[in-house]
Parts: sequence; structure tokens; C-alpha cells
Amino acid sequence: MDLSSLKTAPRILITAELKPVLGTRFQPTGFPDLGAATYKTAEGTSMLLVESAQSMANRLEAVCWDSVANDWVSPIRGLPLVAVVDADKKQITNSVLEAHRLNSPYILEGKDKTFVDTLKKELGVEKEGRVDLRKLASVLLKYDVNSLLHGIFIAKSDIAGGRMRVPRVITAFIEASEVNVAASGGVKNDAVNPAGDTKKGFGNVPFHRDEFTGKIKAFFNIDLAQVRGYGLGEGVESLLITLALYKVRALLDAPFRPRTACDLVVDKITIEKPEGFELPSLAVLEKALPSLIAANAARFAKPATTTVAFE
Repeated sequence: MDLSSLKTAPRILITAELKPVLGTRFQPTGFPDLGAATYKTAEGTSMLLVESAQSMANRLEAVCWDSVANDWVSPIRGLPLVAVVDADKKQITNSVLEAHRLNSPYILEGKDKTFVDTLKKELGVEKEGRVDLRKLASVLLKYDVNSLLHGIFIAKSDIAGGRMRVPRVITAFIEASEVNVAASGGVKNDAVNPAGDTKKGFGNVPFHRDEFTGKIKAFFNIDLAQVRGYGLGEGVESLLITLALYKVRALLDAPFRPRTACDLVVDKITIEKPEGFELPSLAVLEKALPSLIAANAARFAKPATTTVAFE
């Protein structure tokens, strides 16, 4: 796979036009005490946030995980991660599945301080002193490549005073434009006792629901300048860029149904930048990744899975 056209590009910008599998209505993400996140552009266009950057990060991580095998999906097996086990040595979570990756309390706050002490030693920074983000990148490459793409904030005060942080390389979100509310509703029927106590689950319960119509687009931003800024060398850069492209392509190629009433399909994919670059097919990316992983394996932890006990 040829990535030479990306050597001087600051970023890859990808737009995917989406539409409901059936009909025209869809259900957006909702927030406590807010509901649907609607807003207007400076030009007055009605907009709606369909999927947040945080949620999309979780989904881009999920396409890399085989929940049946409890391992990376086959094309990327061999990448490093930190696994958390209980007292019976059973894996309960890992740095790919945890919302804050290596900053998970299951990794850093358990009684087992072996990995925390290793981080302190390898990062080599106390509460005061200049933070070497390139050294942090090298440590993340060793133990959790995923953190190099999705960012991390190691918020422990005893690790460089809580100043170790890396922003996202890959940012994604879904929004809809020219939106209108499609109000609907229904009744939960109780044929036995329609006037029963609804607080206990009995009785007929009417409800309303707001869905939306509009033009839906998913946006992906892969920050190539940040990848090069890690200073990890061309081999690692190729691995990170290919892995980021794999995440995007795997997400777009799979069925996408984030909610019951939000079942979407890709209608069109456009590369906004750099000009002339095309998103490789999933097959091409799957073929390229194993050799890239093997070529950089000497810089991963040995074994690639670091185990932390949590009690």
C-alpha cells in the first residue's frame, strides 16, 4: 500500500454521506437534561449532532476488538495493550475497551502497582520538570498503541504531576443539516389492568418521541502532523496511519446502528484532503497491517499484552 502522497499532508479529511436504511427518520444521540443537541450555523441552517466525538472514538475502538476471542481482530493481533485480570486471573477489561485507555482506574488504581511503577520509571518525570511528550509517545507505543491514536490524559498527580497528555490523532463525529423534528409517540398498553399503578409498571402509559429528518454526514480527521510529531520514525508512522485508516474503513463498511431507531448506511465517501488520495479498501488495509505490526514488534512490550491485577 502506497502512502507516499501523505508525506507532506498535514491531515486526512474524510466525509461520508449517510442515510437511514429505511424511510427518512432517525434518532440522534441524547444528553441528560438536554435531549437532542440541536443548533444553527452562522448562516442559520438547522443542525443536529447525531453522534459525538466521544461516542465515535468508542466505536472506532470497538471495530478493532473481537469480543468472542477476547483479542484484537485478526489483522491487528500482536499490537500491545494492557489487560486487567481479577483475583482468579480472569480478564475483566483492557486498555482498548476502557474509556480512558491507560488512564483507567482498573489499570492505575488497583493494589497491584507494578505497571504504575513501570510507567513512572520509563517516563522519568517527577511532579516538576519539563514533560517529554516524545518519550511519552514511545512508552505508549510500547504498551498501548491505541492511546497514540485516540489520545490520553494520565491524570495521576504522582506521574509528572498529572501533565502527561496526548490529544486525539483521529477525531470523528456525525451531524445532520437542514433538520426537522418528526414528532411521534405511542402507548404502552396493559390489557389486564389499563388503570393500574404506572409507577409499578402497570396500566396504560402514553409517551411521545422526537425523531428527525435531515442530511446526515460523518466526518473523520486524521492528524498526520501529530503522528509525525511523535518522532517515532517512518515505520511507526506508517503503522499508525494505516491503523487509523483501517478503523475508519472498518466502521464505514460494517452495519451502523448506534440506536434502535438510528440504522444508517453509507451513501458516498469523499476525501476532502489531501487532493488525489483515495481511502483504501478494507481488504488492502487488512493485508498491509500484519507486516507493519511485525516490522515494529521490537518496540512493543514483550509479551505484547501487559497484565495488571485488580482487586
